[in-house]
Amino acid sequence: MSKLKLGALEDDKPIKVTHELPASVHRDLVSYAEILAQETGQPIQDPSKLIAPMLARFMAADRSFRKARRARQPPIGGER
Repeated sequence: MSKLKLGALEDDKPIKVTHELPASVHRDLVSYAEILAQETGQPIQDPSKLIAPMLARFMAADRSFRKARRARQPPIGGER
């Protein structure tokens, strides 16, 4: 079986965001949820729960984003 980029979902306090997805993206999300459930043995009742960890993983893997984010943060210990 293939190794998906997502693992088991963490239980975290959610923030409500409403967004429309193209039907093709929703179908892929449902398929991904089915395959992930087979791999982890953890049923996924709501495939939309995968969106947040997918976005988090995408942003964590984006080197340009990480670099730009670090550049915006003040140095540890504040300015002198």
